[in-house]
Parts: sequence; structure tokens; C-alpha cells
Amino acid sequence: VQLQASGGGLVQPGGSLRLSCAASRRSFSGGYMAWFRQAPGKEREFVAAIRWSGGYTYYADSVKGRFTISRDKAKSTVDLQMNSLKPEDTAVYYCAVGERVIMSAMAIPRQYDYWGQGTQVTVSS
Repeated sequence: VQLQASGGGLVQPGGSLRLSCAASRRSFSGGYMAWFRQAPGKEREFVAAIRWSGGYTYYADSVKGRFTISRDKAKSTVDLQMNSLKPEDTAVYYCAVGERVIMSAMAIPRQYDYWGQGTQVTVSS
């Protein structure tokens, strides 16, 4: 499975960006689609996840209320709408798919089997 992420860029604090990730496979047997991010010198961290079946969503506390994850099963895409962006949101954002991920492990990067190439998001005035 290949994942292609897009939509990153430079935005001022308080602005918005929408990231999109397209999977090369049309459907998955289960698990989660997720977004992670990694800032320079820091570990990769969980941002948001959506369960493939049912569409239940989960967010890191740092983005709750500002970011929205969604998926289109027909197109096999997962999007991340980011509003009220802050300088601390600056990072490379990665989409990931893990068909065997369970709820208790959705925030653990090594649980995911497939990763996109990453897209840079820079929040700066």
C-alpha cells in the first residue's frame, strides 16, 4: 500500500491548512488511518486517528478542538483540517495506516504498517 500526502505549506499563526492522504488500495480490513507529526529534534507524535470501520475519531490533547480528521472510504483518503494553527504545530506531518491497530495502541507509531512520505507544515509570521 502506498500513501501520498499533500497540502502542507507556510501559514501564519491563526491560519488554516488542509492535509490530504490518498491510499493506493481502495479498502482495508479494519484498523485505523492516522496522522502523526515530527518536529526537528523531537520524536514522532500522534495527532489524530480515525477508525476505518465506523469513522470514530480520536485526537491528541494538543490539537483537540482545532483539528478535524475525516475519511472518504469510497476514495480511500484521509484528510486533516487544521484550524487556529500555532507555531508549535510546525512539523513534518505523516499519514499512516494500520489494519491491525487496536484502540489502545492507536497513538503508537510502530503499530502502523504503511506511511506516507510526509508533508511540511510551517506556522510562522
